[in-house]
Amino acid sequence: MHGMTTPSTPNSAEPPSREDTDDLAGGYVLGTLPIAGRRDVEARMPHDAALRAAVDAWETRLHPLVTLAPAVEPSAALWPRVEHSLGWRQAEAVHGSRGLAPGAATAARSWWNDLRLWRGLAGTGFAAAAILAAVLVAGPGLRGAAGGPQYMVVLVAPGGTAPGWVVQASDSGGQLQLKPLGDTPVPPGKSLQFWTKADQWAGPKSLGLVQPGETAQVAIDRLPPLEPNQLFELTLEPEAGSPIDRPTGPIVFIGRAVKML
Repeated sequence: MHGMTTPSTPNSAEPPSREDTDDLAGGYVLGTLPIAGRRDVEARMPHDAALRAAVDAWETRLHPLVTLAPAVEPSAALWPRVEHSLGWRQAEAVHGSRGLAPGAATAARSWWNDLRLWRGLAGTGFAAAAILAAVLVAGPGLRGAAGGPQYMVVLVAPGGTAPGWVVQASDSGGQLQLKPLGDTPVPPGKSLQFWTKADQWAGPKSLGLVQPGETAQVAIDRLPPLEPNQLFELTLEPEAGSPIDRPTGPIVFIGRAVKML
């Protein structure tokens, strides 16, 4: 997806490109389309195989984020009340009369409407902000590259709620990309150092120094394969970096890897 603009349905006079279809599907799954745009997507999906495939791909790509949220048991009355407030029951009745393919609306909503995901992520300060920031800023990389599983990490300040950096990586790429989502003030004489640690490692491995506000390409070909839940963090260190093979300064941003594909 390109920038922070809201995707819109392509001009019906021209066949939509693959990129347009992907952007439209992403906006649908993320919930950023206007009501008219969502209805148009739902009307097209029963007879548009490319659009259905793109929606399925986005849901598959983002569904691992559900695993970040703890199980929550809402009251029996809560979800029907939410559905009624959002008008979903009325919408389903209308879609049914229009002949929407069985299961299409349910499949298209399954990830976005997972109450466990939103209750859990909202409690930890991620929610839609972290997901949207990661997807929109990372752009084409999250759409899937050939050659291995893709991983995403959203780094936030300890105890904070706003995502500060996004990490993209793949098992076979040999490098990862670290992208800033804003400015990170660094005091004079200090630097940001990038670290990672898998659960079974004895200690963290340095991935080098990072310039505040700049995208960094970091070689990881000498490290073991990436793992889900792998820890990544940025710490404040002396200007030349940590004098030992461990962080010596405070953690500025921290997050764990989520397997996206």
